[in-house]
Amino acid sequence: MSFQLPAPTHRKRTLPQGELEAASTLRLGADQNTHTLSLSEARLVINKVLENKRRGGKKYEEPENLTKTLDYLEVFARFKDEENIKAVERLLNSHTELEMFERSQLGSLCCDNAEEAKSLIPSLQHKISDGDLQELLDELTKLRNFTE
Repeated sequence: MSFQLPAPTHRKRTLPQGELEAASTLRLGADQNTHTLSLSEARLVINKVLENKRRGGKKYEEPENLTKTLDYLEVFARFKDEENIKAVERLLNSHTELEMFERSQLGSLCCDNAEEAKSLIPSLQHKISDGDLQELLDELTKLRNFTE
């Protein structure tokens, strides 16, 4: 016995215009001025908090989602050394023309060239020249320690 399923109905999905606008002009709503961290900074902060909890003497068991988050950060954080993380933060913060979100994304993504950075972070398009952005990316690359 076989039966036939009705033909699937397809509706064209239209992309919400607001999302495209938000990407190119970086409109984050209520989170516009929220302090953001790069993956390396997040890794450093979480590890410092855990270190303090363990030193406190009380038994502390890490929740599974925290363990998974740390595993993720261990793999994808581009900068592992605390001094390099601080140097990256100083370098990125010197570019006041960029929003905090853009700076943290640049610190996390570590793009090879300006074109890649502007493709992944569209709001950079009219904020910084390709030459200045490439110079910033080259400085970030110098701070990476590829042996870690």
